[in-house]
Amino acid sequence: MIEIRRAAERGVADFGWLDSRHTFSFGHYHDPKQVGFSDLLVINDDRVQPGMGFGTHPHRDMEIFSYVLEGALEHKDSMGTGSVIRPGNVQMMSAGTGISHSEFNHSPDELVHFLQIWIVPDRLRVAPRYQQKQFSAADKRGRLRLIISPDGAEGSLGVYQDARVYAGLFDGAERAEYSPAPDRFAYVHVARGALRINGAALQAGDGARVRDESLLRFERGEDAEVLLFDLRRNELPQR
Repeated sequence: MIEIRRAAERGVADFGWLDSRHTFSFGHYHDPKQVGFSDLLVINDDRVQPGMGFGTHPHRDMEIFSYVLEGALEHKDSMGTGSVIRPGNVQMMSAGTGISHSEFNHSPDELVHFLQIWIVPDRLRVAPRYQQKQFSAADKRGRLRLIISPDGAEGSLGVYQDARVYAGLFDGAERAEYSPAPDRFAYVHVARGALRINGAALQAGDGARVRDESLLRFERGEDAEVLLFDLRRNELPQR
C-alpha cells in the first residue's frame, strides 16, 4: 500500500527569513495523524533568505541530517566543526550526549533550499559526531544511491538506527526499482520535480508511506530528485 502525503497538506511556518514546510508535526505545527513514521521523525523543507539562519541551539539524542538542494548552508558546532554544505553534500550529525550548532545561509544574495531530517536513534548518550560527504549527480543519476546506513556501507554516512536512506535523480526514460524486505516499511520524499512510483504521480514536496509493497518502480521523472527511506516495521517513532 502506498499512502500519499501531498505537499499542500504539510504544516507551514513563514517567518519572513524562513519559509518552511513540515511533513510531520514540528514546532507550532501539530497534527496527531502526522507525528512521524517508523523511526523518521522530521522532514522540514526549508528556504532561508540570504545571510539569515538558525542561531546556536542545542540537541540531544537525535540523528539529524541536512540535504542541500540549492545554495550554500554554513554549519558551525560545539565540536569545532565548521563547513559549507552545497548541493550534493550530505551532512549527518549525531547529537548524542549533547551538541550545539548553528546553520546559516552562507550567501549574501542567494536563497538556500535544503531538507532537514531527523531520525530517532537506537541508542542514547553516545559521543556526538559529525559527518559530511559529497555524492555526485552521476552517482544518483537514474539510480538509487545509498547515502546513509547503520554500517557506512558503500561509502555512505553512518546513522545510529536500523535505517537506510537512498537518493536518486530521474528524468525522462531513467528508471529504477527497489524491493523492500517483507519486514520493512519505506518512506519516499520527492525533493523536487515530479515522477511516478508504481504508477502514482508525485510532485515536489509530496511524500508517501509504503507498507507491504514487494517492489517499488521509480519512473517517468521530470527533473526529479527523490529520497527513499528503508525503515523498521513500526508505525510511529519510539523514543
